[in-house]
Amino acid sequence: MKLETLEQLFLHEIGDLLDAENQLIEALPKMAEAASSVKLRDAFQQHLKQTQAQAQRLERIVQQLPKGPRIKTCVAMKGLIKEGEEIIKADGDPAVKDAALIAAAQRVEHYEIAGYGCARTFADLLGMSDVVQTLQRSLDEEGETDRKLTKLAMTVVNLEAASQSV
Repeated sequence: MKLETLEQLFLHEIGDLLDAENQLIEALPKMAEAASSVKLRDAFQQHLKQTQAQAQRLERIVQQLPKGPRIKTCVAMKGLIKEGEEIIKADGDPAVKDAALIAAAQRVEHYEIAGYGCARTFADLLGMSDVVQTLQRSLDEEGETDRKLTKLAMTVVNLEAASQSV
């Protein structure tokens, strides 16, 4: 990998995001299946649809670019998903596992927020206004998903998990 220009860095970020989203498309159904809370399961299923749309947007960006990114495995997402898989396989109280699933999902969201924010900033500096808007849309969705997960954790899931500790 060569990073001598902002354009090269931008292409790297787009490739990383695309692989991350594709990995997440495979992981979200497993997380939904593992959730005992219907609301959490619904949140994961809703985010799967959103993630599929985000991957499609990234594919369109790649097609618009004169030089496409080299898509390689996003090692960070691979690690985050592995942590989620460990939670899925763990024995324990379903409410506590749901709280752990939300924590794992929010780690993923924060990674994506950072990635989309950086890529959007790079696109802006490179004068790619249409790409900026597309990336901003995905960034907004990731932020909204994070807020929804926080609300679900604070109003339902974490309270149920806390009641198991008494």
